[in-house]
Amino acid sequence: MRLRTAGMAILVAGALAAPAGAQQPDEPLRPVLAYGGVHFLGAAPVGEFADYIGGGFGLGFDVEWPVQPASWLSLRGDLGWLLYGHETKEVCFESTGCRVTLDLTTTNNIFFLNLGPQLGAPTGSVRPYVNASAGFAYFATTSSVKGDDSSENFASDTNFDDITMAWGAGGGFLIPVARGRTPVMIDLGVQYHGNGRVEYLTEGDIIENPGGGPPTLNVTRSAADFVTFRLGVTIGFRPGS
Repeated sequence: MRLRTAGMAILVAGALAAPAGAQQPDEPLRPVLAYGGVHFLGAAPVGEFADYIGGGFGLGFDVEWPVQPASWLSLRGDLGWLLYGHETKEVCFESTGCRVTLDLTTTNNIFFLNLGPQLGAPTGSVRPYVNASAGFAYFATTSSVKGDDSSENFASDTNFDDITMAWGAGGGFLIPVARGRTPVMIDLGVQYHGNGRVEYLTEGDIIENPGGGPPTLNVTRSAADFVTFRLGVTIGFRPGS
């Protein structure tokens, strides 16, 4: 009886141990193929541009493709938007004798798209990087109208715009906050944007004509260089994650 009991115990123990022994070790993580980030931007004009605007803010997106796994060299692309001026005033809706009023909002915007190389530490608790880029900057002033009790615009137009070739140089630090299959890092950086001479409008540069007709545009032409300060999040993407 004791032998039978002991034999049964051995069989049960073997059955429980077999699946554990058959388990495969954790599959090693595949290398990160690309990084993508989103960040808040603060902008400060420099040089002649600072005589005409006080600053701005906006959003930016970036993507980095390492030339090979864990490489110091990557190809970086940046897309961003900045708001450097904003004004809203109340206007009368035509043919209503001002019984219906509208909100007329004018915004001064800069959109930019850059591409270039980046050198950065692929590992570490703090990962510095530097980059250089070339691309385009688009300056546009737009106006839109909506009802006082409405949240959606029902008409809009571009009052004035200009596009220029641009270049950039900057750097920053990536600080890992999560590792493993999906790495997450805080991105702190600064970027210089060289745009050359551009034509653009600032707040108050659209003058309404009392007699009606198209408004007068006080266009400024100057160098339009600025610096952006970046605070955001960058995420690494692995195959199959």
